[in-house]
Amino acid sequence: MQQKVLDHYLEYGLFTYPGLYEDYIKKLPDDVRELGLLLRTNFLHRTTLDAGNVETNADLKYGDMTKMPWWRQAEDDNLPTTAAMLAEFFRRDPKGLSMGRKVEDKLVLTCRNVAILMASTLKAKGIPARVRSGFSAYFEGTRDAWDHWITQYWNSSENRWVTMDVDGSWHRTGFDMYDMPDGKFDFSANVWLDVRQGKREGSHFKNAGGFDGLVCIAWELFHDFHCLMNSETLYLHHPKITMLGNFKKLQEDKLKEIDNLATLMQNPDDNFDKLQHIWETNKEYRLLKGALL
Repeated sequence: MQQKVLDHYLEYGLFTYPGLYEDYIKKLPDDVRELGLLLRTNFLHRTTLDAGNVETNADLKYGDMTKMPWWRQAEDDNLPTTAAMLAEFFRRDPKGLSMGRKVEDKLVLTCRNVAILMASTLKAKGIPARVRSGFSAYFEGTRDAWDHWITQYWNSSENRWVTMDVDGSWHRTGFDMYDMPDGKFDFSANVWLDVRQGKREGSHFKNAGGFDGLVCIAWELFHDFHCLMNSETLYLHHPKITMLGNFKKLQEDKLKEIDNLATLMQNPDDNFDKLQHIWETNKEYRLLKGALL
């Protein structure tokens, strides 16, 4: 592994920068499983809040949803960065992150935020880490593959990236969620190319907004590209070319350009210089559109 690649993933970005909380997260547990358990305990996924005390929360492992105020809802748009999340943890409970956090004081956030905070904490501890965006089909009761964000960190003693899913770590999957086997998480570059080549059906890949197919895969692909560049963009921010009306009009030459990007992303470490060049020069891929963008 090139040292410049590892140095890149030691750097904070806009979303992983912990601000004045850097010293605090440095002191969190060093063991990734213990750290993951601590982080996961302090979050509540919006789907759990919506479902209440049934299905995956029938045993109340996420807390008693009847104790949640009626007005609580997803907070991803309010707390998009590590610094914002940590500030809100302390605002609600002066102890900060703790195993004893009351359910009504948990943050209602999704996989992106959990992955970002995990990556940020590892970076603070001097461990190269990065967030990845793709699809998961490994949760119980899941037939299709759903958009999902996870974390990777560099294990220097084993000279490899370790893939882990902190947000999904309390689900029964049959494998170690803190050292996921290859092939369990569908990286978006592989999905894009497989669907483009007719190897897999695009309608199998979906997101929480009710979309599926190639446009949904394109959104995750560009999220992942930005993640690889340390810019873990918000869910609703996309390149102009992948917005619904524009994507339907893309000609084959533009789709082949995205094919080339995906091919590079299949091996992001060896192709780091080429990916960084695209990041620094390609306005279509770099400039995003959103509510105020």
